Amino acid sequence: MKSPVYNHLLLAKENHKAGYWVLIDPDKTSTKDLPLTIERSIDAGVDAFLVGGSLLLTPDFDHFLKIFKSYSADLPVIIFPGGVHQLSAHADAILFLSLLSGRNAHHIIGSQVIAAPIIHRLEIEPISTAYLLVESGRATSAEFMSGTTPLPRHKVEIAVAHALAASYMGFQTIYLEGGSGADHSVPEEMIYAISQSVETPLIVGGGIRTPEDAYKKVAAGASFIVTGNILEKNRDARFLESFVAAVHQAG
Repeated sequence: MKSPVYNHLLLAKENHKAGYWVLIDPDKTSTKDLPLTIERSIDAGVDAFLVGGSLLLTPDFDHFLKIFKSYSADLPVIIFPGGVHQLSAHADAILFLSLLSGRNAHHIIGSQVIAAPIIHRLEIEPISTAYLLVESGRATSAEFMSGTTPLPRHKVEIAVAHALAASYMGFQTIYLEGGSGADHSVPEEMIYAISQSVETPLIVGGGIRTPEDAYKKVAAGASFIVTGNILEKNRDARFLESFVAAVHQAG
């Protein structure tokens, strides 16, 4: 299977210490705000866009992606799905998530079987991703909507075991997720332990509020950093630029 987007992401990581992705929630960003939001991100030097959300109340996801793609230039637009209904041929790729931190078969393989033929028909590049929810101090949207218990943040060995399983199962990436609006981000000790145990690229998101936080995650072993909420609250272009610089220059 051709993987142009995945290879692009790996190349961006090789060119810098790590890649930096901006998560756009269609429920929190109107189509009229998209041009400025995307332009600001491109100018700052982000490596990719994630688009999606846990609920997605926006009625026309496909239309939103079509408009989004018209402004995104050559940067990859990747779906971060909250369900099977969040699919669109206008995206370049999709994180094909399997919630390995849970024990609900529907979120591990059930919805994936439903989505796979649609993704194939729409010719969206799938990036197989082991999705690991990590305890963050409060119940997050992903945790509540999936009905699963996150990995305990003080039990690093449990997280490492899940990451090893993901590696052995052949996932292209592992996503350590603190959750939207998390009180606490994924601990650096956990990131480091996993990065020392597997070669699979690590995506880390949730609760990362400052460039210093992002820097620490990359120094601990994160391959890609994802932020969303904090950029919605602070729209200063210099703030975004400082995030990009911290991620690209960490190490």
